[in-house]
Amino acid sequence: MSSAGAKACSDPVVGVDQRKRRRMESNRESARRSRLRKQKRVEELLNEAATLKEESARMAAQAAVVEEKLVDLESENAVLGAQVMELKERLQSMNSVLRLVEEFSGISVDIPEMPDPLLRPWQLPCPSHPIMATAEITHY
Repeated sequence: MSSAGAKACSDPVVGVDQRKRRRMESNRESARRSRLRKQKRVEELLNEAATLKEESARMAAQAAVVEEKLVDLESENAVLGAQVMELKERLQSMNSVLRLVEEFSGISVDIPEMPDPLLRPWQLPCPSHPIMATAEITHY
């Protein structure tokens, strides 16, 4: 009986040990799965960061190209504005000469009034000329 009693006493201990062992194995497996999930999430974040860096670099390059075109267009616009002013001055000078010729010769010269585009800002001064755009401009 002593051997049976010893077995009975040791059985609960064996059961407790098995439960502890199973719990430890379960915890290890849970920790392993948690590490795998964490590793997968870190890899996803690293991939996303790389993608965002590439996209940022691409957008910065596009912005640089657009900025360069803007500078070119602003420069061209300034040149055209100066040419407009020069041509207006020349036209006024020519009109003055024509008025003098008309006044001293007595010959009537038809001098049309210069339209001021500032009075009609939403109308183009030369509406008969179509405005053409290249296909490259529409990409931006």
